[in-house]
Amino acid sequence: MSKPLAQGEDCLLLDTKGRYYLIRLTEGGEFHSHLGPLPHAEIIGVPEGSPVVTEKGNRLVVLRPRFFDYVLKMKRGAQVVYPKDIGPILVYGDIGPGARVLEAGTGSGALTMALVRAVGPDGRVVTVERREDHAEHSRRAIERFFGGLPPNLELRVGNVEQMVAEVQPDRLVLDLPQPWDVVDAAADSLQGGGVFCAYVPTVPQMQQTVEALRASGVFVELISFETFLRTWNVAGRSVRPDHRMVGHTGFITVARKTLPV
Repeated sequence: MSKPLAQGEDCLLLDTKGRYYLIRLTEGGEFHSHLGPLPHAEIIGVPEGSPVVTEKGNRLVVLRPRFFDYVLKMKRGAQVVYPKDIGPILVYGDIGPGARVLEAGTGSGALTMALVRAVGPDGRVVTVERREDHAEHSRRAIERFFGGLPPNLELRVGNVEQMVAEVQPDRLVLDLPQPWDVVDAAADSLQGGGVFCAYVPTVPQMQQTVEALRASGVFVELISFETFLRTWNVAGRSVRPDHRMVGHTGFITVARKTLPV
């Protein structure tokens, strides 16, 4: 990460008003905006954090995109899981190095990328998407972010209910319209002590998921919650919450699997 920016890398351009632009550096490429043209050759080879100047004389700062930046600026097919929800999913889902994670659906790939980074080289992520167009879109986004398909990630197309027994995950992460359809398979094949984590946008979906988990008789430590993100304006004596905040995006339900006596 300390190396100068190179051709083929993603690059973040930050202007003086805090706006940022995500581009892919290419030979002979040129960034165009109201700030004026900027040849990629002016960026390739410079250290991260360097200032560059467009042909109109506007100053931009060159940065490598953080995962947060990439998720917000990446092209998307299905709706992405936003960073404010990815964090709690990783923490409450206890996704860490060496974990074996089964995810569905892949969607735009944002959560998948976070899972891959969290499990590390000794872990494994199998992600399942029902729609082939979404699966192909997420593949491109993931390969662009990592520079290729990570060796600890497997992309599949199909129904996750049919894959729980094969994968035998210790973490099951679901971003599906009907996660309750997977509860029976999880009750049968999720590892003892394993975590079931579902992300849904509406109250009825959350309720039905919780009811299915309770009815199974094998899940404990059930919790459902949502997260809010409110940034603050800090400028001299003006210290106040920003007028806009990231409110409701979805509900997270987490439970743990027990084994029969």
